[in-house]
Amino acid sequence: MGKNCKNVLVVDDEPKILEVVCLLLESKGFRTFPAENGQRALEIFESENISLIILDLMMPDISGEEVCRAIRKKSRVPIIMLTAKVDESDVVEGLGLGADDYVVKPFGLKELYARIEAVLRRTESDLVPLVKRNSWRNGDLVTDFEKNEVRKKGVSLTLTPSELKILSVLIKYPGKVFTREELIEAALDKGFAGYDRAIDSHIKNIRKKVEDDPKNPVYVRTIPGLGYKFGGDGE
Repeated sequence: MGKNCKNVLVVDDEPKILEVVCLLLESKGFRTFPAENGQRALEIFESENISLIILDLMMPDISGEEVCRAIRKKSRVPIIMLTAKVDESDVVEGLGLGADDYVVKPFGLKELYARIEAVLRRTESDLVPLVKRNSWRNGDLVTDFEKNEVRKKGVSLTLTPSELKILSVLIKYPGKVFTREELIEAALDKGFAGYDRAIDSHIKNIRKKVEDDPKNPVYVRTIPGLGYKFGGDGE
């Protein structure tokens, strides 16, 4: 696998476009997940740790707009829309739904890849929460990361700097599944040289502090074969 090693969901009901875009991304080191319709796209998104979505708007079952809307309720994963629609109002609508960029068909592969690189650069440096929320399960867990405070049932918790950073990253990307490597990159120092399984120890310690039952966590959840995500109210 190439240096990018990111999972890209490519959604288009035109087989040739699906094939060509997937081949382009694979040649650049990405892992691709093709979907020929909106329903399949949502199924893949729920089961895989997707880092970017290339999304056609005009599909026969569930439209790209509907797919985008559904994903934006859960995740800030970057989305680039593909469409034959050229009206400015369509562009505005697509971006208003939460798309990060908009590419009009027909498009050149160099242009598409340049847009992909730009969107990934922009979103990877952006740690803005999807929802400005700091309280879960009727106040059971309350966070204030500006003050580096986390409270459980009204009692202030003592978290190490690494634990606080990891919990902060998980919460700030609701619905996103982080691999161990991604958590190291996003939450710990760039020079972190520890074994990636050290993340498991941090997660175990966080659970002891924030969960009622660390063996059955509702906040810091394990997604088998993928990594960890924040569960919020148990969703």
